[in-house]
Amino acid sequence: MDNNLSGSGLSKAGFGSLFGAAAPGYSNTELAGVPITGMSPLSPYLNVDPRYLTQDSDEFILPIGASKARGRFELAFFTIGGCCFTGALFGSLNGLRMGLTETRGMAWSKPRNVQIVNLVTRQGTTWATSLGSLALLYSAFGVALEAARGAEDDLNTVAAGTMTGMLYKSAGGLRGVARGGLAGLAISGLYALYSNWDHLKGRSPIHY
Repeated sequence: MDNNLSGSGLSKAGFGSLFGAAAPGYSNTELAGVPITGMSPLSPYLNVDPRYLTQDSDEFILPIGASKARGRFELAFFTIGGCCFTGALFGSLNGLRMGLTETRGMAWSKPRNVQIVNLVTRQGTTWATSLGSLALLYSAFGVALEAARGAEDDLNTVAAGTMTGMLYKSAGGLRGVARGGLAGLAISGLYALYSNWDHLKGRSPIHY
């Protein structure tokens, strides 16, 4: 039996010399003292340090200076595109409703179809332009506030929403500016409350 043991040891050493240095061995006492979190006990005969298999943190690589949550600039493209698409969809449905209502007394013919298509196109373009402009102003103010303050929090959201409403309604004078600012403050405040609802209820918020 001693010869068999010595032979197996020589074969392991031979393979270790062929493929590089052999992995360090760990005794049963050393493996028993290693804490294993969230894993079932490993076999003490494995030549693997269990500490290297313990994963207590996120296993992904971020660029230098990047954060786990996307910033204002990264979200600006998604916000503007989403608002344009939503406005076009809502405006098209509204134009279809208006077209069917205004041409109710007409028979199904080419003039009626052309009038409905014109209303759908006009309303879709109008709503897409309006919501896209609002999203563009909001994103620009958000990026500027983040760069100026050096922080990304709900204060930037509320301030960007308020300034967007004020600038969008600035053509209506001081009363229009006040109404636009109050509307932007209310909408951005509700959004900030919704995004922090999990945190207010004691759960960790989800970042996108």
